[in-house]
Amino acid sequence: MSTTPPRADRALVAALRADLVAADFTVSGVGELLGPMAGAALLRDHLLPAQRVTAADDSPRSSLVRLFSLGDPVDLAEAERALPTLGVDGAAHLGLVAFEGDAVVALVDVRPYAADGIDHWIASDLGELATGRPLLPDHVLGFGGASATLASWTPRPQVRRALDLGTGCGVQALHLMPHAEEVVVTDLSERALGFARFNALLNDADWDVRAGSLLAPVAGELFDLIVSNPPFVITPRGGEVPLFEYRDGGASGDAIVAGLVRTIGAHLVPGGIAQFLGNWEVRVGQDWQDRLREWLEGTGLDAWIVQREMQDPAEYAETWARDGGHHPGTADFDRMYAAWLDDFASREVAAIGFGVITLHRPMHERAPFVDLVDLRQPVAGGLGESIRAGIAARVWLAEHTDEEVLDLAWRAADDVHESRHRRPGADDPSRILWHQGSGLRRQVELTTVTAAYASVCDGELTAGVAASAIAGLLGADDAAVRAEVVAFIRDVARDGLLLLPAT
Repeated sequence: MSTTPPRADRALVAALRADLVAADFTVSGVGELLGPMAGAALLRDHLLPAQRVTAADDSPRSSLVRLFSLGDPVDLAEAERALPTLGVDGAAHLGLVAFEGDAVVALVDVRPYAADGIDHWIASDLGELATGRPLLPDHVLGFGGASATLASWTPRPQVRRALDLGTGCGVQALHLMPHAEEVVVTDLSERALGFARFNALLNDADWDVRAGSLLAPVAGELFDLIVSNPPFVITPRGGEVPLFEYRDGGASGDAIVAGLVRTIGAHLVPGGIAQFLGNWEVRVGQDWQDRLREWLEGTGLDAWIVQREMQDPAEYAETWARDGGHHPGTADFDRMYAAWLDDFASREVAAIGFGVITLHRPMHERAPFVDLVDLRQPVAGGLGESIRAGIAARVWLAEHTDEEVLDLAWRAADDVHESRHRRPGADDPSRILWHQGSGLRRQVELTTVTAAYASVCDGELTAGVAASAIAGLLGADDAAVRAEVVAFIRDVARDGLLLLPAT
């Protein structure tokens, strides 16, 4: 049976916050305590190195790590020293701990979290390692890989209203706080909202917390920025697989994410952005881009969707059957594995894609741009500014003609470098590449024409003049060279390899 979410008692939570600050129970403080090896092991869900370190240290910070992060019992007197302002009785009243003989044990997971350089704390349900059992259906997840991906990719302009759709315990809302005047958070799960209210108090935040499914709690409202780590996991409906509130939206196939793509534009102001994660099914004989184009048709939204991973049905089933704490080789695991395979086979699903969806509502009526990119290589961290610049570049390119593109003197970004590859003994290069050092870290192979143009992208010569000169030097058709240069600019400028003269 699940425990009750911690109580949102303003005075007691403020006392807890004071104790966490005093103990330096922060990302940097805990990192200093554990060291790189134990810290990295804990991120991989291995507790022993951190248990060894904290057992040899009697500081309040170490006690808090053992209690709230490792799930170990902590001596009552030791817990009192770690929580001098709140006290153990106060922690029990909040629902954070329970008494167990002469010790206390945590009922929730409390961990430090740094969002955009600001120290925060996140309370969530204890994980499988701390409880020793599979997760319960109403489990409230803390921060993990998906939430980190979304936070990293989200653009962060200063906005008036922001929405965290399906907030869970409130991770994305913490990231929204510094650049949004008003933060609205929604979730279908009452337990999740209980944790979100507690985390808002713990981090001295003022969120508008609303209960309801997806966009229903904000019907008729508009936002400048919407972020969501929605319940995107594709789970069989037959009852063989437990449904977890944090990952399963209760619809068949990829309908939850498809529905968001089709309806979220009604909640964006002109110029507004929606950023969320998603899975999509790719049917036999279908391309993943075709699947996404079906969803986008008729929305009027600009779309920039980056597919980061693709799995076959067996890989997908293995990933998510393990997610709830079940292990290969057990009867439960095999039953769920088979249910997933049967479910995908019933819809002729050949593969499942995962990626980041960025939607933008144009400022005025025009043909929207649709950019669907398969990008599997590692990208730079903290992509938010690159995404923001990428949206602006794509909007500019969508609103200007080829002739207007040629009329500008583009320049290569400072992080772009060129490499030339020659066969042994050859005078001329067989390949010329542009490499982007930040952002999506794109690598672009240059042709004879685009290599010639790239060599003069210093912001002095317009693209049209350069293209005509290149055509003359190569003895090539002027119109063909200009078309190739325009196509190159439109390709690389969208991701920041080439910049407008004023930037």
